[in-house]
Amino acid sequence: MAVPLKYNLRSLRVRWRTTVATTLGVALVVAVFVMVMSLDRGMRSTYINTGDERNVLVLRKGSTAESSSQVSRDEARRIRYVPGVARNAAGEPIASAEIIVLALLERVGGGSANVQVRGIGPIGRELRPSVQIVEGRMFEPGRRECIVSQKIAERFKHCRVGETFRSGKTEMHVAGIFDAKRTAYESEIWMDADECREVFKRDFYGSVLLRPVSVSAAEDIAERLHKDKTLNVKVVTETAYYREQTKSAGLFQFLASFLAVIMSIGAAFSAMNTMYAAVGARTREIGTLRVLGYRRREIYISILIESILLSLIGGVVGCVLSLPMNGLATGTMSQTTFAEVAFEFRITGELLAKGLVFALVMGVLGGLLPARLAARKPVLDALRAV
Repeated sequence: MAVPLKYNLRSLRVRWRTTVATTLGVALVVAVFVMVMSLDRGMRSTYINTGDERNVLVLRKGSTAESSSQVSRDEARRIRYVPGVARNAAGEPIASAEIIVLALLERVGGGSANVQVRGIGPIGRELRPSVQIVEGRMFEPGRRECIVSQKIAERFKHCRVGETFRSGKTEMHVAGIFDAKRTAYESEIWMDADECREVFKRDFYGSVLLRPVSVSAAEDIAERLHKDKTLNVKVVTETAYYREQTKSAGLFQFLASFLAVIMSIGAAFSAMNTMYAAVGARTREIGTLRVLGYRRREIYISILIESILLSLIGGVVGCVLSLPMNGLATGTMSQTTFAEVAFEFRITGELLAKGLVFALVMGVLGGLLPARLAARKPVLDALRAV
């Protein structure tokens, strides 16, 4: 017969000081694990949510990002007018020759960071209908104006509507603020592409974003551009390009894995010490259980269950402690563009479940040896213990 569960619950309540200490230790480990994993989840979600499946991005062959790509003005013009590109009501190709550069800006809380400045063509916003201006107005070409994302406006100085920030020797006036709907554009400042090239002294574009008339037209455009050896470009869908950028979240994956391993070892030892102390203090109890007819296997399972309960309580507390971080905005440097990427902590139900499984593993590892010690105690020695 199994040892009653209420015996384990009573033991945890009676030894409440060690129970609380171990629970808090496990809780902190789980909270850190969930928060670091939510950083990785938030950054990946930012990139995955970016882009329109209808859009196609043309880059220099061999480049891994728009910021490292170069497309000449003549090449950009030829790409814009390639057969198969959709046209708007005005009869203009729905294509935007763009460039990305970096501007060093001061943070609100001190320090500075590189921010991506995207130069877009007149059709640039039409290709991104989800991006909406929520304050101020659209920039006007030729007036050194720009629009900034809400996240940039919150995190960097002089980025509110009507304010001016300096980039190199040029002053840029903020005409409006846009909402990028939790996409990668939340990390950008937008201005006119030709003006951006002039201000940052570039004689090329970085990419051309266009919209084919259909899926089959997109395939034809890609084939036509790939066959044109004078262009030397590659063609990818906009969504595929941003999914590829999720590789920049590898740092968080490594950090989460490293912290998980190191901290779980410490938490498992904490649980193990607690259970060893509990077994040592209950030597006569264990002997009594043996006299009452409970077998070694049943005592082993009972002590192991107690360790698991202890860790699961800590896991639940840790998950609760991590919840206030959900939706909190932060930023980090992209390993691809070397610019700051703004994103949010994304704590999901799946992530909380992983935190509880993590706590369960710590409980099992922490309880194996103490449970074995309790089960192997000779009955007479246990009853003689003071």
